Amino acid sequence: MLADTHCHLDFQAFDDDRDQVLSRSREAGVERILNPGINLASSRAAVDLAESRSGVYAAVGVHPNESASWDDRAVAHLRLLADSPMVVAVGEIGLDYYRDRAPHDLQKRVFEEQLSLATELRLPVVIHNRQATAELLQILQAWQAGLSASGSPLAERPGVLHSYSAGLEHALKAIDLHFLIGITGPVTFRNAPQLQALVAALPLDHLLVETDAPFLAPHPYRGKRNEPAHVRLVADKIAQLHQLDIAAVAQTTSQNARQLFEW
Repeated sequence: MLADTHCHLDFQAFDDDRDQVLSRSREAGVERILNPGINLASSRAAVDLAESRSGVYAAVGVHPNESASWDDRAVAHLRLLADSPMVVAVGEIGLDYYRDRAPHDLQKRVFEEQLSLATELRLPVVIHNRQATAELLQILQAWQAGLSASGSPLAERPGVLHSYSAGLEHALKAIDLHFLIGITGPVTFRNAPQLQALVAALPLDHLLVETDAPFLAPHPYRGKRNEPAHVRLVADKIAQLHQLDIAAVAQTTSQNARQLFEW
């Protein structure tokens, strides 16, 4: 059985066939799906979806590209949403210096406020990062030090770096901080030898498989709408890179997800 630990089922791309998509995911052996929010409205939708569909869980948070929507009421709103037993993480949060849709200082403030919320709620975080790796890891290192100093159980399961695309050195630093590494469809692309070498070098017990659907569809669906059933292709590629059977990858990554999200 597999777990798709990052899928935006609440997005409009699934409005016409959401239940059929979920049916196909079950047929493909996907037993758990995590739907992270990207803003307050999306977080609300993620919770509603998780409460109405079996095997679907939610994360609540404000994406760095949505940082301009942050206001004094946001933390209280997220805290209220997190009262649902289907909320297992805070996310999708982080830094994005590629799109640059919000000032960097604002992104950092919103990120750090949501890390504080995760500490309060004892929920792991789902981290988005684009072209901000060094600064992001510096913030996470300080946060992790605070968790460890306070004896928080979250120190041993702080979160996941979603759809990882940075280098091996930074991945190993994140693993040293007890973070997991999320792997998505691009690992299957024929023109991705660096990413494939990275994934081959990373320990399987620190990996999660994700789709980021409706985005990042794996080969041979590249360029088309992605969906949770396709996470099997990500797991299959990781199995090839680690010279393992896909069942071993499915078992280990699903266990990693269970330990992180406690679902």
